[in-house]
Amino acid sequence: MFQKLKQFKDMRDQAKQIQDTLSQESVEGSAGFGKVKITMNGAQKVTGTSIDVSLLNPGDQKRLEGLVTDAVNDAVQKVHRVMAEKMKDKFGDFQMPELKG
Repeated sequence: MFQKLKQFKDMRDQAKQIQDTLSQESVEGSAGFGKVKITMNGAQKVTGTSIDVSLLNPGDQKRLEGLVTDAVNDAVQKVHRVMAEKMKDKFGDFQMPELKG
């Protein structure tokens, strides 16, 4: 039994290391022929949003970029909650580790 607990702790430690490594990564997604761009780290947190001015009314760019960033981060957070619930249903009382970002 103690061997199983040690294996579980080792797996958890490895997952934490992978999570820390992933949080240092960065990717960029784009749409509209590059006119809308989202930068996200490996922890699935949006770190930047860029919207080409040609798509907007004057003065809307920064406000809309902030709103898009917040909306995507909100959606990702909700997906994490759903994943945690599914894991709980399948494996019992399981807590998703807090993602750094």
